Amino acid sequence: MPSLSRAESTARGASIAVVSYHVDLDLTTGDERFRSLVTIRFTATGTETFVEVKPATLLAVRLNGVDLDPAALTDNRLPLTGLVEENTLTVEAEMAYTNTGEGVHRFVDPADGETYLYAMSFLDEVQRIFAAFDQPDLKAPVTLSVTAPPHWTVAANAEVAARPAPGRWEFAPTLPISTYLFTLIAGPWHLRRDEHEGVPLGIYCRRSLAEHLDADAEEIFTVTKQCLDRFHQLFAERYPFGKYDQAFVPEFNAGAMENPGLVTFRDDYIFRSAVTDTQRESRATTIAHEMAHMWFGDLVTMRWWEDLWLNESFAEYLGTRVTAEATRFDQAWTTFALRRKAGGYAADQRPSTHPVAPEQVPDAAEALLNFDGISYAKGASVLRQLVAWLGDEAFLTGLNDYFSRHRFGNATLTDLLASLGSASGRDLAGWAQVWLRTAQVNTLRVEVALDPEGRYREVALTQTAPATHPVLRPHRIGVGRYAVDGGADRIEVDLDPRTDGGRTVLAGLTGEPASAVLLPNDGDLTFAKIRLDPASVEAVSLLLPRLADPLPRALLWGEALGAAIDGERPVMAVVELIGAVLPTETEVIIAEDVLAMSRSLVDRYLDPSMRQTALAVIDKTCRQMLDGAAAGSSAQLAAARGLIAATSDAALLTGWLDGREVPQGLAVDTELRWAILGRLVTLGMAGGAEIEAEAAADPSAAGAERAARCRAAVADPAAKRAAWEIIVANTELSNRLVEATAAGFWQPEQGELTADYVPRYFADMPTAARLRTPWVAEEVAHLAFPRYAVAQTTREAAAALLARDDLTPGLRRVLIDADDDLRRALVARTALAATNA
Repeated sequence: MPSLSRAESTARGASIAVVSYHVDLDLTTGDERFRSLVTIRFTATGTETFVEVKPATLLAVRLNGVDLDPAALTDNRLPLTGLVEENTLTVEAEMAYTNTGEGVHRFVDPADGETYLYAMSFLDEVQRIFAAFDQPDLKAPVTLSVTAPPHWTVAANAEVAARPAPGRWEFAPTLPISTYLFTLIAGPWHLRRDEHEGVPLGIYCRRSLAEHLDADAEEIFTVTKQCLDRFHQLFAERYPFGKYDQAFVPEFNAGAMENPGLVTFRDDYIFRSAVTDTQRESRATTIAHEMAHMWFGDLVTMRWWEDLWLNESFAEYLGTRVTAEATRFDQAWTTFALRRKAGGYAADQRPSTHPVAPEQVPDAAEALLNFDGISYAKGASVLRQLVAWLGDEAFLTGLNDYFSRHRFGNATLTDLLASLGSASGRDLAGWAQVWLRTAQVNTLRVEVALDPEGRYREVALTQTAPATHPVLRPHRIGVGRYAVDGGADRIEVDLDPRTDGGRTVLAGLTGEPASAVLLPNDGDLTFAKIRLDPASVEAVSLLLPRLADPLPRALLWGEALGAAIDGERPVMAVVELIGAVLPTETEVIIAEDVLAMSRSLVDRYLDPSMRQTALAVIDKTCRQMLDGAAAGSSAQLAAARGLIAATSDAALLTGWLDGREVPQGLAVDTELRWAILGRLVTLGMAGGAEIEAEAAADPSAAGAERAARCRAAVADPAAKRAAWEIIVANTELSNRLVEATAAGFWQPEQGELTADYVPRYFADMPTAARLRTPWVAEEVAHLAFPRYAVAQTTREAAAALLARDDLTPGLRRVLIDADDDLRRALVARTALAATNA
């Protein structure tokens, strides 16, 4: 089906204005389809346009009292001619339920057989629900009515206005919203209610998760209230959409979706087993992120998708900021520095990189590809740098002016810069050009020269840019001076390549006694890779255990991991740092992320001959962390997970499953059991029988996903054949089950077993990608890529496939990025070989 282009959107947006949608859905017509009836009132200045709809069967179309031929529908477009100034369009259709997390997703809970529905209209999928002018700048009120089974609960963007009969739900009109923000949920939902300063609050989940939601409802409501309070302090415009419901829904593709009045989350955020504070912080940050969208995206919406950053970058920045300022998770910026920015740096260095705010996005399909680490983490980092430059007062004054000028409308980069420029008295055009309109990341390197007395003769920061994007940027940063005992001070520095040519001498340090570690970007106020001077690198292992503030610890770990990824230092140097220092780490997020990121390095960037040595170090480290952790603590759980992922000690793992020699306070609960079984399966120490027994004990949707992943990981040719067929050909299973299968297929311990599937990926994936919707196809292609086949032959196969001109945009992006990751892994292995030589 054709994707709406920017040119088409601009032309249609100039020729029509939508007055209202009246939508009537009948959800009682069977398990495969539902009935959709929409009446659209719109004005027009021209005589023709088109409306989008993706029906199973188009039943009837009436424009201004005249019946149109449903056969005129071509792909997803229905032409409309003979328009007058004021028009009424009615479209009736049968729509298909989906199992892809788009349109109206239908899910039958394996735990109790109950059926649940939810609507996901993003990015251009409202067409699977009702006919619409599906572009972000044609906002209008939506009035919804729903017929559902009498025992179901239905919720939507707006409040319920009437219940005229059992199973009949009529909702109040929404405020003007974009079509991609429409949603509803329907089913026997479990509901908890509360209220805060006049805002009704609700939390929904499936009945089978009710006890787990009830256990965490107080925390979810508390975070929600704290975030609302903080946003009301920051913004003059209070939350404008009436009620604030949050629904945790099954088989959701994204982390969450910012539908006004009814935010939808993946229900993995309803924890059914013990979790670390890292996971609770992640849920809190996601709640705050989606709430930020109520202003950035919902109240004021981008005009077209090149200004996606006006939604996601601001939500990422404000979600992290508000979480850190208003909730108990006051180290959210530490998590951002180590976890979120790592993804941003990776995305921005790939060939597929793009500016935070591209000049143009040609169509909606291309827009979908930009929901990545650049639009989220880099954009948020750029905003944090802007705040450091403008000052917080001017920044917030500008935002409030922006809301006032464009409330319930649409805006562009130019509109935002005008408000910020007026508030700050600065011309932001030059700043926007280098930070928002150009791609790639700068590197800040510390250069140190000492005099014979050990004092600084000269300290300089050198800024470099890759040859493909040779743009140097202004940065306002801190430079931390750290003694081995953890004592520190910080100086503020402005780097301006217009005046210093990219090399800034820190004159204030000349003659000062040398510090153990000089840390550029201390405070993490800018978006730039950092590299320490050699003496600082040597001192990091001494400093980390004595450094009280977790943020500089995160920055130092990120520097070490990044240098290994770039092939500037051996991977084993990071592994040795982990062995020496990580048992002393007190911030669970740092411990968890270092372990997770180091495993990617060990499994892909390290020469395979050294992998077992590295895993032995990580195994030993995790045992030390486990021994030192308090019983039942987040640290204990994080250490246990790290040990399970790294160890080859089948006796220990089997013993834990059987309840033997389990550390005091560690709950070997449902999720931990699946993690242990997954590791045993990968090692060839368990198989189908054990998986089926565990699945029988956990007859839940999450259990089905864990079982699917384990089945794909079984070290057996027949299991791999079955899994591959699911990955490349099965369209009956839901999105999440196919993705779980793809995630489990490749294992670094099974290179010989899966070698034949490396060429099969490149042969099978183009057809497989066309079988599925773009979002799901891209995710499956990413998860199923042979990421552990780090070899030039894999890159050659990728290059051959990329030479074709019939690939879907999503598959092409996956191949470009995955191939570049392989290139970097090969560079790192080469660097290690050179070091050893």
